[in-house]
Amino acid sequence: MNQPPGFPAFVLTEIVEIYTDGACRGNPGPGGWGALLIAGTHRKTMYGGEPDTTNNRMEMMAAIEALNALKGAREIVLYTDSKYVMDGINDWMPNWKKRGWKTAAKKPVKNKDLWIKLDEAIARHQIRWKWVRGHTGVPGNEEADALANRGIDELR
Repeated sequence: MNQPPGFPAFVLTEIVEIYTDGACRGNPGPGGWGALLIAGTHRKTMYGGEPDTTNNRMEMMAAIEALNALKGAREIVLYTDSKYVMDGINDWMPNWKKRGWKTAAKKPVKNKDLWIKLDEAIARHQIRWKWVRGHTGVPGNEEADALANRGIDELR
């Protein structure tokens, strides 16, 4: 059975909680993404960065990378502080796909490349999306934010 690194086989039946966040210094500018994955008592942290990006792209990358780190179909609760990601998943993406990745105004969807990757990543899993207000002391969100900033710091 395939499993993510650092997650023993016995936790594969547990719900995985994922906290994601993106950060950007300048928008556009250097950006980072971070994710915290929790399954029972097991935790995995992930982060990365790009030298020239936007906050929205980093928010999306955090979710994509976290979901792609999991092997096999999983039940997930994914926490994000990004209204952009939440609105995209819940409201915009179904219509974009129907229109061939065009907006209601028939314009190309911004960040289409990442929306397609996110769509592919979520297809394997059963996900409950939860929005949390950022920078309000939610421990998982605060850790994801610190990881996203680490992604920027380690670009240098």
